[in-house]
Amino acid sequence: MSKLLLVSAILSAATAVSAQGTQCGPNLDPCPERAPCCSEYGFCGSDEAFCLGGCNPWWSNALDSCRAMPICQEKIYTFPPNSARIVNATLYDGNSTKYDWTIDEGIALNTNRDGGELALIYTEDDRAPKGTRISSTTYVHYGTITARVRTGKWNGVVTAFITMSNVKDEIDWEWPGATVNEAQSNFFFQGHVDYATGSNGAFHRELDDTFANYHDYTIDWQPETLRFLIDGQEVRSVNKADTMLEGKLQYPTTPARIQLSLWGAGTPDFPQGTVDWAGGMIQFDEPDYVANGNQYQALVSKVTVECNDELPITANTISYVWGRNDTSGIPTVQASNQTTLLDGAATMTDVKSWMIAITAIGALALLSW
Repeated sequence: MSKLLLVSAILSAATAVSAQGTQCGPNLDPCPERAPCCSEYGFCGSDEAFCLGGCNPWWSNALDSCRAMPICQEKIYTFPPNSARIVNATLYDGNSTKYDWTIDEGIALNTNRDGGELALIYTEDDRAPKGTRISSTTYVHYGTITARVRTGKWNGVVTAFITMSNVKDEIDWEWPGATVNEAQSNFFFQGHVDYATGSNGAFHRELDDTFANYHDYTIDWQPETLRFLIDGQEVRSVNKADTMLEGKLQYPTTPARIQLSLWGAGTPDFPQGTVDWAGGMIQFDEPDYVANGNQYQALVSKVTVECNDELPITANTISYVWGRNDTSGIPTVQASNQTTLLDGAATMTDVKSWMIAITAIGALALLSW
């Protein structure tokens, strides 16, 4: 390598690393080409933490900066002991045929009870200080998703089963705080939260102890209707035609991952209204917490997915990709044969190792210039 090319390589590598961590989001510049992907947490980068699940195409460098999204797969997901189909999100390479779920944060443990359950952990220590969330590696673009769940029952701790798209279309089942005889359903359009009217949310009461008993909670998300069911019985229905607000139908329309979580809203990090909604501040001296090894748990035994794609799915279709916005500003989605794999793109560990090597070589070269 010539000295000029060597210096260029050093500068390019340094620029690429410095671009990691650049913020992205509303009213900010799109991510730069050297770190093209805007992660769900609002930072630019180029590895799996940025370009795979949750990568927001609007705030990335281009619509195709994010990796393609694996298409919906009809499947019954169970959680037998020693299951190898759950992977830490930082190690996930986009291979949805190998992995069913990513652990985005916290701890998810397989139990030996009833053929296997997944325990989502919330603890005060540094293993899961914000709780635990898992996400499906495949996306749903309309379909019926049912999760069999036993919820938490503690002030400030929230159990959730939701669908979340990369542009923040969201459909929720949630169980906040200590109440065990009700569930809450909700939906959001591109992150727009209408707390003023509360028209997107509803309460479903008189349930049989959601902590002690498993129940089946269903999101039946179709192009024109959204239904919520408990144990196979419809408890709520929403028509897309009735969601008009500010001249736009505020209805989820974009491919979404399935997410299950146990998270803490009863902490000083959240505004008082959120703390109150969750039942108050989390208490870490409750008998349940201490008796369970200083942790809270929610349990999931099964997730069932039935797909109902509007798109023309063929034998060659393996992913969804983003298209341009339509006339109302909603992004279009296309069926695709584009790979969802990272194709060996450098991870941050690779980049850092390369930087160390290049810097060392560069220092030697500069000494002998």
